Amino acid sequence: MNSQIELDNIVEVINRAKTIGIFTHVSPDGDAIGSSLGLYLGLKQLKKDVDVVVDEYSRCFHFLPAREDMKEEGRKEYDLAIALDCASQSRLFDPNDSFLHSKVTVSIDHHASNTYFANFNYVEDESPATCKTLIKVLKRLNVSINKEIGECLMAGIITDSGGFRYSTVDDETFEFAAQMLDVGVPISDIYYRTFDVKTKAQFELSSIATSRLTFYSKDRIAFTYITMEDLKKVKAAAGDHEGIVNIGRNIEGVEVSIFLREDEDGTYKVSFRSNDFVDVSEVAKMFDGGGHARAAGCTIDPPFEVAVKKLIKETVKRL
Repeated sequence: MNSQIELDNIVEVINRAKTIGIFTHVSPDGDAIGSSLGLYLGLKQLKKDVDVVVDEYSRCFHFLPAREDMKEEGRKEYDLAIALDCASQSRLFDPNDSFLHSKVTVSIDHHASNTYFANFNYVEDESPATCKTLIKVLKRLNVSINKEIGECLMAGIITDSGGFRYSTVDDETFEFAAQMLDVGVPISDIYYRTFDVKTKAQFELSSIATSRLTFYSKDRIAFTYITMEDLKKVKAAAGDHEGIVNIGRNIEGVEVSIFLREDEDGTYKVSFRSNDFVDVSEVAKMFDGGGHARAAGCTIDPPFEVAVKKLIKETVKRL
């Protein structure tokens, strides 16, 4: 369906709805948190009865406005349930299955792998972040993007664009950033808080992962990992593993960086990053994952040695 028609439909159902639930993916990143809080604050301007339901997330986003309003679970049903920055319903953090039971559902996203699982889907796969895609929605709703909303949206744009480094960053992205500076959004401070400040646990995990870096295929693939034992040893909190995948990607000559993290359920969460030409979302899809061309993820089962062999084999095919 034409994206403009979908945007019109989404604006219409939001205007009609009285109760609205906002949801995003499990283990939310900056774009998920920023878009959720940004939309929440925007809908509050419109006097909507809104809940924002979010999984555990990194402490580096604790500075964002309205984070104290986030809930761990939603109501049984809403007039409208909105999924943000989530490519499939299976990835949605929704303990009460509120999304399934709601009268109307909407998905706003920027992942090319989006499965269009809602009644209405607005997906801009060339956008650097869902937060940027959300700007159009908020403007169509006549929401005033003030300092508080701007801080949320800029946190998502900055983190998901790698600090404005990825090719999806366009002139509109910088124009919006300039507008946010005008309303008092401290962009340099957001950049510092989300990229530069590290907890002690983050630093220790990064050191462990760096010591385990292994290179494959003439040093074009970098691989590392952390275990549950590592996480417990450093007393890691949610999100303390963020950014480790970039250690390998930032090494000269490396095209693909792979980071594997053991999860509590015994599976492994895998993050992929690439530099120039490998579409890592295609690798992730081989393991029922997804994402973007230069940033993707999946879950893979043990044993460890077999999992690593499979990941490297599929990546090598695309070099």
